[in-house]
Amino acid sequence: MERFFKLKENGTTIRTEIMAGLTTFMTMAYILAVNPSILSASGLSWTAVFLATALAAGIFTIAMGLFVNFPVALAPGMGLNAYFAATIIASQGTGNPISPAMGLTAVFISGIIFLILTVTQIRQMLITAVPDSLKHAITVGIGLFIAVVGLKNSGIMTIAAETAVTDVEKGTFTNLLSFETVIHMGDIHNPSVYLTILGLLLIAVLMVLRVPAAFLWGILGTTLVAWLTGNLPTMAENPTWLPDFGELNFWHFDFAGVMQVGLITVVLTFTFVELFDTFGTLVGTANRAGFMKNPEEGKKRVGKAMFVDAVGVSGGAMLGTSTVTAFVESSSGIAQGGRTGLTAVTTGICFLLSIFLAPLVALIPGSATAAALILVGLLMMQSVKEIDFQDMVYAVPSFFIIIMMPFTYNIANGISFGIVSYVLLALLANLIGKAGKKYNIHPLMWILALLIVLRYLYLGAG
Repeated sequence: MERFFKLKENGTTIRTEIMAGLTTFMTMAYILAVNPSILSASGLSWTAVFLATALAAGIFTIAMGLFVNFPVALAPGMGLNAYFAATIIASQGTGNPISPAMGLTAVFISGIIFLILTVTQIRQMLITAVPDSLKHAITVGIGLFIAVVGLKNSGIMTIAAETAVTDVEKGTFTNLLSFETVIHMGDIHNPSVYLTILGLLLIAVLMVLRVPAAFLWGILGTTLVAWLTGNLPTMAENPTWLPDFGELNFWHFDFAGVMQVGLITVVLTFTFVELFDTFGTLVGTANRAGFMKNPEEGKKRVGKAMFVDAVGVSGGAMLGTSTVTAFVESSSGIAQGGRTGLTAVTTGICFLLSIFLAPLVALIPGSATAAALILVGLLMMQSVKEIDFQDMVYAVPSFFIIIMMPFTYNIANGISFGIVSYVLLALLANLIGKAGKKYNIHPLMWILALLIVLRYLYLGAG
């Protein structure tokens, strides 16, 4: 095991890696309950999605550990699963309704596109094309995004449209006036809120005391308090101990239906969002783990990780779930000291075991994982000191990346604004020549900027 995962070379131990893997699993475990609840609204069976989620996360996370030696876990991505369900639900009652099988087919096709982009090295070229300051900004932006996810899931931050002029109908979007608010502080008497605050304090104290596995013990401690106070989560369906694989939606595809309905826009949206989400997550976690200190080795490792990720997209669709992607929550395990694929293998094994331990996994309250996510955001924020804020050509795009990710609740939006603004500002600086130096604009950055502009013009915001 030492030789296979190169533990000493990466400055880690078996115990540290296992604890990091457990921590990553604990912060990701919510997907086992959340993903089935979201996709079941589109017409898929809750049990089928639960099995697909656990299997896909387990299989492809272990593959990431064994074939890439990378401490990053994969699972069906949040946001993309909501888009999947919303697309199917919104199509009902129209002339061309989209079935769950068609949706899974669209995900499968997007995975094939990723494989092609990965094999042809186009995805890997992103690592060289994007300036270092923007890479660090991606890490910071993802940190804030994770913190917002934790604040929102815990109830500490609530989203509510408080308008002065019009009422907001259920299921609709509205543009607010400058004096109207949408973000509020949650109710401190809400059990989820005060349990999350307790978890934050517990983890923070353990971090200050430099206690190993501070995140893991914090999550377990918060879960214990939730149990003692009678605030463990409840589910609409009681999970069973023994899985029924007969309910798995394996190869639940409808290629003819996709061609008939025309899901090109859906496929392109899956492809676009996953492209930048994965890039941001892998670069962010690689930076956090210190792999990018050796750019050549870091680029090679991230390139291999992208290949596993691409296979995971199509593989997850075959098992019956929406887009499988690298999870930003992997940062919690990295923050706990995970540096090799043994962390990922540990997490993957936990996901596979969760098939048989679903009732126990369901006991972990969202407040426990929310506290961990918020403090992971703190750790990822540390990369802000690596950004060149003195040079506005780098500072402005980096700032856009950092603010757009959390405030539009979309990692791809942040990266998109950063790329387009960098290309424009670097071009202007080179043409005017007052900066005193030439800024490198990689050909791929030009292509991406054009595709991003076309994407927002024709497909709208994500």
